[in-house]
Amino acid sequence: MRNLLRIIVFTLLNLQYASAQDVAALIKDGRQLSSQKQYPEAIEKYKSALLIEPENPQANYQLAFALFASGKGPDGLPYLDKVVSANKNTPLTAASYSLMGSIYGNTKQLPKAIDAYKNGIKADSTNQRIYYNLGIVQYRSKLYTDAEQSFVDAVKRDSADAGSIRMFALTTFHENKRAEAILGFCRFLQLEPNSKRSAEAFGNLQNILQRGSLQTEEGYQPTSATKADAFTQNKVINKVLAGFMTRKYASPTALLTAQFKELFAAFGDKYKYAVYYNGLSQTDNFETFVRIISQSGLAENAKWAVENKDKMSAYEAWTKSTAIR
Repeated sequence: MRNLLRIIVFTLLNLQYASAQDVAALIKDGRQLSSQKQYPEAIEKYKSALLIEPENPQANYQLAFALFASGKGPDGLPYLDKVVSANKNTPLTAASYSLMGSIYGNTKQLPKAIDAYKNGIKADSTNQRIYYNLGIVQYRSKLYTDAEQSFVDAVKRDSADAGSIRMFALTTFHENKRAEAILGFCRFLQLEPNSKRSAEAFGNLQNILQRGSLQTEEGYQPTSATKADAFTQNKVINKVLAGFMTRKYASPTALLTAQFKELFAAFGDKYKYAVYYNGLSQTDNFETFVRIISQSGLAENAKWAVENKDKMSAYEAWTKSTAIR
């Protein structure tokens, strides 16, 4: 009898081991197919894995991801529910909530998307991308105050993420907080001076410097604190820019350099990046900085950046040795 029991236990253990190996192999095959964008084939692999082990978290998550990538995002929600129900405070849980947020966002269920991203942050507060994704949905919902904070949180976790910085600048621009918008656009253009997004960002900067106005957005209700911040910032900007009404400059770059220098001095240490750019404006590298960030709008500066490698090198050395804050 003892020998029979041993045989049964041994057989069951072997079957379990074989099943685990089968599931792992199927998931591996599915991920390889997904990486090649062969999503229908990948979906079948994940479903086969779940026939063996229905609660496997990786198989459930990967199946949901493949469904999302193939345009069937809502079909993946039940599988994500299994992952988040079985796992708490893990990177996979956070990734599952993030994917839920993307699915809800794509189907314009924005409040559900916001809730999903917030749950993802609770599961893993170090995941920079979830803060960014949350900010995007809040931005789309015209919850600009919330979006601004989400993008600030994203930048705290990756200070060189150009996308998060760009969205911080756009959000403050929509809030009419133009000092913060100027600083944010400058930082974005410092990181990404030559792209389609750069041309848009430089255009927004020019709009502010030329004292253009923003139309009141339907559905946006700024808080009293946001209105007060916007009023204070725009008062400073208008005072500085008024001094340029009658001045003449040799080139657009010379005008831009002078405007930024006075604006950064006026901003002092009140806003994000203000100390950094005020410090930069006191160095010999400031003109180089202005030429770099204006390449997408001023063709002369794209050419200048190629022809002045020594000044570019000196500027790069300064940026590497100076902490941004």
